[in-house]
Amino acid sequence: MGYIQMGIMTFMHDCTHSVLFKEKWKNSAFGTFAIIPMFISFISFKEDHLLHHRHNRTHKDPDAFTMGKRGIGDYILFYAYGLVGVFLTAIQFTFIFPIQKFKGAKALIHWAEIALHLALAAAIFYWAFSQGIASEVFAIWFWPLVFFGFFNSVRFVAEHYGTPWNSGQLAGTRTIISNQVNSWFWNNINYHIGHHVYPAVPWYNLQKLHALMLPEIKSQNAIVDKSYFAVFWDAMVRGPESLEQNIKLNASRTL
Repeated sequence: MGYIQMGIMTFMHDCTHSVLFKEKWKNSAFGTFAIIPMFISFISFKEDHLLHHRHNRTHKDPDAFTMGKRGIGDYILFYAYGLVGVFLTAIQFTFIFPIQKFKGAKALIHWAEIALHLALAAAIFYWAFSQGIASEVFAIWFWPLVFFGFFNSVRFVAEHYGTPWNSGQLAGTRTIISNQVNSWFWNNINYHIGHHVYPAVPWYNLQKLHALMLPEIKSQNAIVDKSYFAVFWDAMVRGPESLEQNIKLNASRTL
């Protein structure tokens, strides 16, 4: 169920770029609905994600927490995200990012979404308690969410970790070929270079886009790997990034 939830969230991700539906309101409506199990707001994820695209692999990238000075705090955050990323994600998108970035209408929308989530959770668990199945309902929500969080951490780290710093959308992103089953369930999000260069391309055309972009990908020596877990394991062994480590790593790839 956590694996399938990852697929639902990749559909939600397309909504942040307004490409899952033609009508903008449908993207907002589905995105708000799909993200409910995560207890974070769609507007918070969307605003953060668009900033990530705009400032990919720079110090302004809100998702670039893997890059630091390899201090104790960097190690704690890096490995905590690898193990329990879903909880850190909830804290980031529910509190830290909205408090730092939102004012006026966006703040109102964010907290209205959180209030909606709390109201739905209260209604569901009120019913579950009345039926004597509260523990079962909690388990069917909580444990898939934990597994989803792990899959999401693997995906998130693999997409950009170790790619050249401050080198643009193409070079600063990794595509993972993975396998056709994974690509289907996760809506081709693994073809991530094409998505970053052309974010308006919907999920069902990303494989075709990758084939068209292959000459440019090769000419820029952009990174294409075969396995999410191989990249994730390598990242866990190497630990958090530093600029010096990143330069050395990418210099060795060009030899």
